[in-house]
Amino acid sequence: MSINISTPNGVIKLSTESIATVIGAAVTDNYGVVGMVSKKPIRDNVIELLGMENYARGIVLTQEDNEVAVDVYILVTYGTKISVICQNIQEAVKYNVENLLGFELNYVNVHVQGVKIDD
Repeated sequence: MSINISTPNGVIKLSTESIATVIGAAVTDNYGVVGMVSKKPIRDNVIELLGMENYARGIVLTQEDNEVAVDVYILVTYGTKISVICQNIQEAVKYNVENLLGFELNYVNVHVQGVKIDD
């Protein structure tokens, strides 16, 4: 899947992987986020932290008409306020996508897949 952006000079197509890299960087820079995880941990059998090359597995982009939504799947640190982390992620993702990629996100949904307890 790709996102199409119309400009006066033509159409720009952004691949899911390039968008996922920008979104993943915005997500993992937030305090309290351990990392991104797969959107289907039951299929993968374990909650596995995704590296930068696999961010697309933890991000779901949907485009209907002119509305673009993103779902982000994360793992958070125990003892942090999850609602604040999620709000910070929503703001950071929306800001980075609008300023770096040039299109607006209508929704940023954050799914907390688990909480990691430090040893």
